[in-house]
Amino acid sequence: MIIIKELLKSSNWISGLQWLFFIFTNIVVIPITIGAAFDLSPSKIVNLLQLSFIVTGLACIVQAFLGHKRAIMEGQSGLWWGVILTLSTTAAAQGMPLDVLGGSLTVGVLITSILTLLIGITGAGPHLAKLFKPAAMGVFMFLFGCQLIGIFLKGMLGIPFGTQTQGAQIDLGVSLLSIITVILIIIISVKAPPSLRRYGLLIGIIVGWAVYALVFNTPESVEQASSFRIELFPLGKPAWDMGIIVTTVLAGLLNASNTFGSLKGTESMYNIVTTKSEYRASFTITGIFTLIAGLFGLVPYSPYVSSIGFLNQTGIYKRMPFILGGFMFLVMGLIPPIGHFFSKLPLSIGSAALFVSYSLLLISSLNFFKQVEFNTLNAYRSAVPLFVGIIIMTLPASYFVSIPSVIRPFLSSGLLVGIILALILENLFDWDRYGTTAESKEEKKEDKVKIKSYSIETK
Repeated sequence: MIIIKELLKSSNWISGLQWLFFIFTNIVVIPITIGAAFDLSPSKIVNLLQLSFIVTGLACIVQAFLGHKRAIMEGQSGLWWGVILTLSTTAAAQGMPLDVLGGSLTVGVLITSILTLLIGITGAGPHLAKLFKPAAMGVFMFLFGCQLIGIFLKGMLGIPFGTQTQGAQIDLGVSLLSIITVILIIIISVKAPPSLRRYGLLIGIIVGWAVYALVFNTPESVEQASSFRIELFPLGKPAWDMGIIVTTVLAGLLNASNTFGSLKGTESMYNIVTTKSEYRASFTITGIFTLIAGLFGLVPYSPYVSSIGFLNQTGIYKRMPFILGGFMFLVMGLIPPIGHFFSKLPLSIGSAALFVSYSLLLISSLNFFKQVEFNTLNAYRSAVPLFVGIIIMTLPASYFVSIPSVIRPFLSSGLLVGIILALILENLFDWDRYGTTAESKEEKKEDKVKIKSYSIETK
């Protein structure tokens, strides 16, 4: 009866529509850019797009009912997306055939899916979570935001996604409309009444899309699909380039930081602490959908850390709107004309909406850093990973040509290098010893004395 009442509430459907647009804008660009990077035919890209809608909608619903049971989007990982695009660029420079790259990626993703399943089934998630201490999570949140904000800022400026960027220039008209869309969403989110504020992203997308359609020619991102066909290993049959496989597996293990980041980052919103069973269920479901992704050429899955920004932006914490949004997204994949209509959303407008949402990852990063007592002795624990990661992100790919091909994809990713450095520094050094001053020691002693005296008095 409660579920039926929730389904009949119009507010849940409107909020679900906003979740639909959030999921859509996060996902639609990924299969299109991956298809372009691997020179797939338009019909194959259409199939990848529709399959992405179906699998992502199903993944969100399953996580909401059987996994962590929170309103956290389960989708194709931004970390994986960036790594795959980087690998495709470096492989092309080395003359590696795309089917060998795709086949090796497939093997790496399948291995990662098995490892993720084992983490979930064995309950190793909480033990791994201990490695991701607050300082490391702060670094991850900040670098993750930098990487994806960079991608969406390029989209706002009208620069093509994927590898089709040679000779690209900023489109002033598209850029201006994108900036106006960002300003509109921020004004609504800050100035509008609470009842309207939560729909800022939805309003911004609708207004921006309408203006774009009136001023510019709406691009056909993909062609109309006449039929939907599922193809096994569309990126290439399993191959065994060890450098690609090792890099892929390493990226997959680091992708666990998305699970820890999203679950830990939403604990304060739901006033709960993530339990062992929630970690187990979340990792198991992510492993299953990563296996599906490996078989059918999709970018592997993980909980979206950007959901934290969306939740902060909209205040929609309930599961029902999220489930409805996932269901509508699933239907979009099952009904080709609907999916084709929404695929016409200009990537610049979608990027503008995501730019606003992902910007709030700064809050999550700062909240983790607040749990650390920084001083001139222990600041290196976060300063080194942050600065090194950001600087690597700004370096041209040509700088890394001299590095051995086995480790080149990993070392050319500022996000991966930054996370690894943060994990090493956090877990090999006892920073608390350097982070405790004489005054703070005295304060802790005084607190202990107060607690003891209070317990004696109560007895």
